[in-house]
Amino acid sequence: MFGLFKKKSEKEKLQEQYSKLLKESHRLSTVNRAESDKKAAEADAVAKLIDAMP
Repeated sequence: MFGLFKKKSEKEKLQEQYSKLLKESHRLSTVNRAESDKKAAEADAVAKLIDAMP
């Protein structure tokens, strides 16, 4: 309840984006492999940003 109005940090936003990209990549893997690979590459880029953060 007390965290209801707490804003997300940049790291939390990036982690959420990473998770969404991985889910989308997994969903596309059965339909369109090329698009799935693109989403996985985007997720990898986001992961590198997260790792670079202090």
